[in-house]
Amino acid sequence: MLAFRADQWAARKAAGEAALAVAEWDYPLLDEHDFLKAVHGLVHAAVAAGGKRVSVHLADQDAKVLVMVLNHLADEQDAVGQVPADVAVLRTVEACGSHTDHDGHAWWALLDAQPRPKKHLA
Repeated sequence: MLAFRADQWAARKAAGEAALAVAEWDYPLLDEHDFLKAVHGLVHAAVAAGGKRVSVHLADQDAKVLVMVLNHLADEQDAVGQVPADVAVLRTVEACGSHTDHDGHAWWALLDAQPRPKKHLA
């Protein structure tokens, strides 16, 4: 888990630290651009929804990388927003969503760490 103060720099800091953590997991085909955009977008959404801090949780299984961001505001049930469109449309994002539970509001994205190569049109 990575924790950050919920401020205007949180998304940039979180993307950098998360990329360093995942780099140790040996996924050479993970699209770094998509990963950075996903973390940045999810953290930005969490900060915009309010709270004093956000936490980034990373997990992997079967060549998939899960990024989940919490803003730790569980008392405002209707404040959770959708995953930002710029995250949902990333090529290697297989699924994404948002929800609220006892830990607070969460935004998540599941990325394919071994995507098929891009097809080049001749």
